Amino acid sequence: MYTEREENRRIYERSARLILLLALRDMEPMAKVRFEHSIGQGLYMNVTGLELNASVVRSIQQRMQAIVERDLPIVRSRWTREQAMAYFASRGQEDTVRLLAYRPFDYFDVYTCDGFSEYFYGEMAKSTGEIRSFALRFYYPGMVLLLPGDDLSGPPAPFAERPQLMRTYAQANEHSAILRCESAADLNDLIARGEARSFIRVSEALHERSIAQIAEKIVARGARIVFVAGPSSSGKTTFANRLSVQLRVSGKRPVAISLDDYYRNQNEIPLDEHGKPDLECLESIDVPLFNEQLVDLLAGHEVEIPRYSFKVKAREPKGVPLRVEEDQILIVEGIHGLNSALCTDIPSEMTYRVYISALAQLNLDGHNRIRATDVRLMRRMVRDHRTRNTSAHQTLQMWDSVRAGEEKYIFPFQERADVMFNSSLLYEIAVLKKYAYPMLCAIEQDSPYYVRARRLVKFLHYFADCTDEDEIPPTSILREFVGGCTFYNE
Repeated sequence: MYTEREENRRIYERSARLILLLALRDMEPMAKVRFEHSIGQGLYMNVTGLELNASVVRSIQQRMQAIVERDLPIVRSRWTREQAMAYFASRGQEDTVRLLAYRPFDYFDVYTCDGFSEYFYGEMAKSTGEIRSFALRFYYPGMVLLLPGDDLSGPPAPFAERPQLMRTYAQANEHSAILRCESAADLNDLIARGEARSFIRVSEALHERSIAQIAEKIVARGARIVFVAGPSSSGKTTFANRLSVQLRVSGKRPVAISLDDYYRNQNEIPLDEHGKPDLECLESIDVPLFNEQLVDLLAGHEVEIPRYSFKVKAREPKGVPLRVEEDQILIVEGIHGLNSALCTDIPSEMTYRVYISALAQLNLDGHNRIRATDVRLMRRMVRDHRTRNTSAHQTLQMWDSVRAGEEKYIFPFQERADVMFNSSLLYEIAVLKKYAYPMLCAIEQDSPYYVRARRLVKFLHYFADCTDEDEIPPTSILREFVGGCTFYNE
């Protein structure tokens, strides 16, 4: 099961991070690491107090391997709030001290190995000897911890450079610096100070500026077709609408269509390994029809765009007529928008491709990162419950297939984008908590998704509630999930 594999991989990654911290302690006790974000199958991090280069990184890896060979036990113990905060304060981990102050419990589970204690929100391996497959790579100015794929006994995945992704994360860090919010404690502090309303305004303004800049690039290129692609719950539809507004500001008349309307009838959709229709694969889309209609539209001909009914899982008998004038830009939104097979007969200079995803900008603290996948899962959980009356259990049940499809059909193409847009909002978890928390708590202990649900519940404990939801503008990407978006008839 995908859920079990993913949870096991997270245990593996957390344990590898602990081993890396142990290695750094032995080499340079004053060094501090901040685990930043994923890059392929690796984890990028920055280190202060130790100047990194390829030789130093090799030495860290060798030290990690020595710790693995010692097969040291990793022991979980329960500490009081005062005990934990005093310990982390003595080590200069002020972000962890501030984080623990917000958790609504008087105890914490801390993991200790070789006299070194650390807090992780999640299960760990029983000993360092279980973590045998990893590699470190110097990647200026930090380094990447490379881990194996689904087969945790296999070799570490090769390093895959992601320059577009790294630039997008660098911009996210700039936004965090502008807003002076880099951790959960920073967000909680500003909510406690009553600054959430102005924080929301500035966060949304940064989004709007980025969308306006993308619109300017599209106009400058003279593109006729804009593909908007990204994984589930990235906010593709709202982004496409906001991009349309910005293009109109530039004097263009954009027209939007959805790749979802080009789904084949259910009896024509290929089956996945479980014998169910695979809606994530490219073959589920009528690609020949889509290509044919793109050419006709650019030639000025009128076409009948199909309309797909998810209720009956088939196309409606009658489509929608559409003609595109010479001064109009066609915006195409769908998960496969970066796949070149969707646009085989159109010159590349006439297209512009946007990859959108909710790339988490906050960390819990320096050693506990927030995964973009978890944020998107909560977005979808909240939206589907509101719009489709779908339970959290049902969303979790579907999520495995969604994630598998993303890994196969979306993420490998992300670097083909002309630009990436980070749809994450620094304040959103404090808003999503109100909706997602009770849904996650309702997951029964005998559910196969209980472990994942409890991990997310534990994660949400660290966030204060944002009660200024009325400040979120009606065109915000977050409105696509919590409701109140003026782009939709709800």
